[in-house]
Formats: sequence, structure tokens, C-alpha cells
Amino acid sequence: MTLRITEIFYSLQGETRTAGLPTVFVRLTGCPLRCQYCDTAYAFQGGQSMSLPDILAQVAQYMPVAPGIRPPWMAEVSKMQEHFFDLPPASLVEPFAGALPCKARYVTVTGGEPLAQKNCLALLTALCDAGYEVSLETSGALDISAVDPRVSKVVDIKTPASDESDKNLYSNIEHITARDHIKFVLCDREDYLWAKDIMLRYNLPARCEILFSPSHQQISATLLADWILQDRLPVRLQIQLHKYLWGNTPGK
Repeated sequence: MTLRITEIFYSLQGETRTAGLPTVFVRLTGCPLRCQYCDTAYAFQGGQSMSLPDILAQVAQYMPVAPGIRPPWMAEVSKMQEHFFDLPPASLVEPFAGALPCKARYVTVTGGEPLAQKNCLALLTALCDAGYEVSLETSGALDISAVDPRVSKVVDIKTPASDESDKNLYSNIEHITARDHIKFVLCDREDYLWAKDIMLRYNLPARCEILFSPSHQQISATLLADWILQDRLPVRLQIQLHKYLWGNTPGK
């Protein structure tokens, strides 16, 4: 079993309720949509074919420093304190004694559109079985009914200004649970009003957390925040943290 992979990288989650947390991202290649604001067009084609075991092995390589970890800089710290401060080499690093490796906790499968590859479902299940907290970022244009229930789904509803709103698969709403998110990327005032109407029409806040995200450099996050407060909407304003930190740099 193989999948076509654009990149696997370790960064900070930029979106959803785990924003800011270190996360391993598995970016699958290919997407049937062409949203006008897409920031990952490099994932439309190319990539490399990887087996499921190879993907799992690469994900497992990312081990954050945490209680129970002996980080690589520990030996250097020990040498420095002995040389400069005349302290016993073990005094600073004693709390790390007997430390053991620990896997990264969060994994996000993204794209492109990951569900465009049929083996994505098996990848999601394998990651869950390996003990990760797994999220899936999907465009909302493909069926999510077969996604492992342990996965937190982040499902887009494309707005008119995306140029792909006709691809929305509204039957997906029936498969949304409280652990999931529905995301609207908004480009202008018309998008905001449209999203508000869809949210109320389908009673989306009763199903899961709703994310309103300003399209980067197309609408002011401050302006969107003012609209949300003015209308007292039960949504989370989401800015893409990674873009504020690194821009559109691949692998970040």
C-alpha cells in the first residue's frame, strides 16, 4: 500500500483548537479543487510514492523534548557548567536522568486534498492505532463518512469568493461530530454574510466548533473580529499562526 507524499515535516499547528502545539504534518499530493487563495499549489502534483510503513517510520522520527527526554544539547550544558561555574557536571541535568524517548503527540494529515487518495483512510487509521492524536484537513468536497471516528476532521465549507463553492458536499454535515471543526475561509464582507447564513441554516454550532478564518492578505482579521462581535456569532476567529511566523514557506 502506497501514497503519494509531497512532504512530511514538524512545525507548530497554525489552526484549530491545537494551534501553537508542535505537530507532525503529512502533506499528501493532489487536489481536485483550485481555490483562488490556495497556498499549497506546489502539492497539486509531483511528490514521491511512499509505503505506509515508511510514512509511519518518518512520522515517528520526530521526538519533542519533554519530561522523559534526553535532548542532544544536554551533554554540552554539562560541560559548560563544569568549566565556567565549577559545578558538578550532573547538577543541572540530574532531572533528566533515566530519560526515555517520546513520540510527537499530534499528527495532521493535509494536502492538497488528502481524501483524493483512497489509501488516505488506511493512513489515518494506522496513525490512530499508533497512538497519535490525528486530525484531517479536508476541502469538504469529498465524502468523509468512512474516516476513522478517532480522527478530528477539519472540514472546509468553500465560500463564493473561493471560486469553488459549487464543490461543497453538504451531506458531509451529517458526519460531523463534536470533536470536529467546520472552517470558513472568508475573503470579503459578502463571504462573511454568506457563511453566517449557511451556519444558521444548517445549525452548525450545534454540531461542532465553527472557525471563521480571514483569507491571508485579502481581509483584515481585525475587521472580521469586529463583525463577529457585532453579530455575537458563536464562532472562533482563527488566524493562520504559521503564516504570521513564516509566511508561505513550504515545510512550515
